[in-house]
Amino acid sequence: MAENTTREKPARKGALLEVENLRVEFPTRRGTLTAVDDISFHIDEGEVLGVVGESGAGKSMTGTAIIGLLEPPGRIAGGEIRLDGRRIDNLPYEKLRRIRGREIGMVFQDPLTSLNPLYTVGHQLIETIQTHTDMSESQARRRAIDLLAEVGIPAPERRIDQYPHQFSGGMRQRVVIALALCVNPRLVIADEPTTALDVSIQAQIIKLLKKLCSEHGAAVMLITHDMGVIAETADRVAVMYSGRIAEVGPVREVIRNAKHPYTHGLMGSIPMVGHDLDRLTQIEGSMPRLTEIPTGCPFNPRCPKVFERCRHERPELIAVEDTRVACWLYEEGEQRRTGSHG
Repeated sequence: MAENTTREKPARKGALLEVENLRVEFPTRRGTLTAVDDISFHIDEGEVLGVVGESGAGKSMTGTAIIGLLEPPGRIAGGEIRLDGRRIDNLPYEKLRRIRGREIGMVFQDPLTSLNPLYTVGHQLIETIQTHTDMSESQARRRAIDLLAEVGIPAPERRIDQYPHQFSGGMRQRVVIALALCVNPRLVIADEPTTALDVSIQAQIIKLLKKLCSEHGAAVMLITHDMGVIAETADRVAVMYSGRIAEVGPVREVIRNAKHPYTHGLMGSIPMVGHDLDRLTQIEGSMPRLTEIPTGCPFNPRCPKVFERCRHERPELIAVEDTRVACWLYEEGEQRRTGSHG
């Protein structure tokens, strides 16, 4: 009976992951806090979707909800998550765990949260491969060695029998990427995969992740606060603010012609080669706490273009050229042009 409920509607053409009206809540003694507030997006097969925003925007919470690893008392309170048309947010734990291993790979910010310090990296790779395939131990070991070589671990035949603490931070992250890709998942969720690494290693890891995913044909959800990483890696970008999507569109369009005032501020805070600026743009104020999200547009207290409607009505995503933006400026502008705004 449960099997019949996992495929409820045809997948959007080309879409591997579809998230519709996702809402994540945390019940507390003071009331219910909304960490992710009614967001919708999709990721096509083979596409890299960057999800960017400040700390507390809800990006990591979105990724955690998709893979079914929300920490109690956090819960999905509304919406649907579908992988290739199959609804996965309402599956029993064991079924979702099998999908998480076989069809969705994960790369987390800190490799030490993904690797068990008590076991060799080879043991962990081999165990994962054997859990989700019919390979013998010797076949799985060969596959593990090949994967370590593929992610750039030198002397993989020797290093496969070493423990996580014997690897540098950058090498540990390479092992985690190998672990995420070891059974050729269709979707990889990478949550701040380069934050703990120095700049030169960051560039190597991003290049490696992009290369491997294109070769393996996997779609990627790349979660980061670094717009530079998004510009280098993603095909499309979703900009999050206070648990909502402020703007989503092709990465080049969003970078060159940001429409939401928040996105514009993020773009202005990135140093650009060849642009002689005395100072970078600064977004005044800070992201509101979950207990203090204002009514209307959540960005309105920090927005340089705020007007009265922004303080009272929440904007939904509006199609503007190639992007969609949650901002009354565009509807307001249309009203002014047609003379219907009072």
